[in-house]
Amino acid sequence: MLTLAPASAVGADPDPRPHAVVIGAGFGGLAAAVRLGARGYRVSVLERLDAPGGRAYVHRQDGFTFDAGPTIITAPFLFEDLWALCGRKLSDDVDLRAIDPFYRLRFDDGTSIECSRDPEVMRAEIARVAPGDVDGYARFMRRSEEIYRIGFEKLGHAPFSSFTDMLRIAPELLRLGGHRSVYDLVASYVRDPRLRVALSFHPLFVGGNPFTTTAIYCLISHLERLHGVHFAMGGTGALVQGLVRLIEGQGGAVRCNADVAEITLNDARANGVRLGTGEIVSADIVVSNADSATTYGRLIPAAARKTWSDKKLASSRYSMSLFVWYFGTRRRYPNIDHHTILLGPRYRGLIEDIFTRKVLADDMSLYLHRPTATDPSLAPPGCDGFYVLSPVPHLDAGIDWTEHAEPYRRKIEQRLQQTLLPGLEREIVTSRVMTPLDFRDQLRAAKGAAFGLEPILTQSAWFRPHNRSEDIKNLYLVGAGTHPGAGVPGVLSSARVLDFVAPHASELTRA
Repeated sequence: MLTLAPASAVGADPDPRPHAVVIGAGFGGLAAAVRLGARGYRVSVLERLDAPGGRAYVHRQDGFTFDAGPTIITAPFLFEDLWALCGRKLSDDVDLRAIDPFYRLRFDDGTSIECSRDPEVMRAEIARVAPGDVDGYARFMRRSEEIYRIGFEKLGHAPFSSFTDMLRIAPELLRLGGHRSVYDLVASYVRDPRLRVALSFHPLFVGGNPFTTTAIYCLISHLERLHGVHFAMGGTGALVQGLVRLIEGQGGAVRCNADVAEITLNDARANGVRLGTGEIVSADIVVSNADSATTYGRLIPAAARKTWSDKKLASSRYSMSLFVWYFGTRRRYPNIDHHTILLGPRYRGLIEDIFTRKVLADDMSLYLHRPTATDPSLAPPGCDGFYVLSPVPHLDAGIDWTEHAEPYRRKIEQRLQQTLLPGLEREIVTSRVMTPLDFRDQLRAAKGAAFGLEPILTQSAWFRPHNRSEDIKNLYLVGAGTHPGAGVPGVLSSARVLDFVAPHASELTRA
């Protein structure tokens, strides 16, 4: 059973180590806490919700377990690194299972593509669907590997604290096609429209528009092939619980129901936080895993901010939001894969509706997650648990989700019933939804954007909020809204950047 530190554990421990306060217990914050603990800090993680996880929160109802957010683990070595820092192995605490095929893409005409880690299996699949694109696909995968070697292995955890850092890598980014969009780069290699979709939809996993997101995100195709797609038995929450135990084993604490209202400052230097209750928690350094726009826009007074002013925050571009429906059925659907991408009749047009026109379209493309395909324990015997996600505009669209949530859920239900889950309406025994309002109100995401700032080139690397605050000393940022960006590999990598930009605890002790 996961235990959490009581309120008295924060600020009352005579532990002489320098104190680091981490705001938010999402994957970025938990990973940061482990890394800081390994660097000699006493760490307190403050989480406003009643349980850790952030976007990886866990819902339990009617005997079903639903992961609220991330369901795909594509870089397990980043978790293994955290366990190694504590002298343990990830496998000591978490049973991570490889999923192959990764997912099935089902097109509106009924055809499908199974995406697999095995190059020969994929070559045969491409030959079946788009025989004229076999060689182009192979060339694209070689380019994806090249981008991965630079964009992820070399730059994913590199700090971009100065503009010279950006200038140094700009020629390489241009050579790799970073100035182009993901879709443009894919389209230069393959012709079949279905294959273009299959190789370009990945930015949607990190809040990006495939037609505007920098082609650096084409690295995801090689990331999946190299490291595989995995699922944690017991759900993604098992990874959250494992990280909390690591933090506690280092002498740190995770405190829930602790809503940070303000980052306290002394002469433009962060020196702690003030909770909504008025309690002050002092710190030597503060790390925010809160949404970067929320960190600057709500937790730090405007007078203390030069780089991320209210004007700049307002003019920035934000990712789309999500409508998520969690449901359980009284029967099982054994023919449904663990991961399915159910594509609608439009691709470019639907994405323009979501990102540009900001309207709730009549058609939809869906991601269907059936974790009970791998772990039946997440539902009562004989039942299946599901999570279906639909990208939707963020709250600037002005959609009244208090009015539209249930009609939209019913529309999704009908789409699933007509395509993948016959008789679904009669089989549902438990249900809950998450709308852009929940991203804003529960997760404190600006505009209800599910992934923070949109990952366009001019909001990436140095142009993104820095991991070491530009204006506030002793303040550091991790999570989707800072470098390198959203997605589980991105937020875990943002915590790795702390090793390069945050002082070791011994440096503060000597000072």
